[in-house]
Amino acid sequence: MLSPQEKKIISLLQRDIPLTPQPYADLASELELEEEFVLAKLKEFKERGILRRIGAVLYHQRAGYEANSMCAWQVPAVRVDEVGKIMATFPQASHVYERPTYDDWPYNLFTMIHGRNREECEAVASEISGKTGIDDYIFLYSTREFKKASMDYFPRE
Repeated sequence: MLSPQEKKIISLLQRDIPLTPQPYADLASELELEEEFVLAKLKEFKERGILRRIGAVLYHQRAGYEANSMCAWQVPAVRVDEVGKIMATFPQASHVYERPTYDDWPYNLFTMIHGRNREECEAVASEISGKTGIDDYIFLYSTREFKKASMDYFPRE
């Protein structure tokens, strides 16, 4: 069970965190709490399994990254961990994950690559291919963004 105060802290975390030098101090101030108390609560939430992580959403198109490609790779199962770790070193790849294959879909490792244009995405994939030795891959380009929002467990009053 969560106390009303804990629900208020979570409620504030559901919205955009202030872009200030001390965002947690600002959130704490809004709740009339000390920053140290709020940070201790966040640590407690993590330890209790209530909070997994605090993430940031980058609106990549607004930041000038117009091309986004989910690059699907066919990687031998025995190399998935090794290759995935190499792929994750590329800053242009915001996500690297494994998925099951199917009879008509042999691709098992995926990287979300962001670039200013398709050529940049393809150059990154080519570099990844060179570093990993994996040359069987395809591009799936984003054409429309449908949702980029956090869950709202405790709506603000």
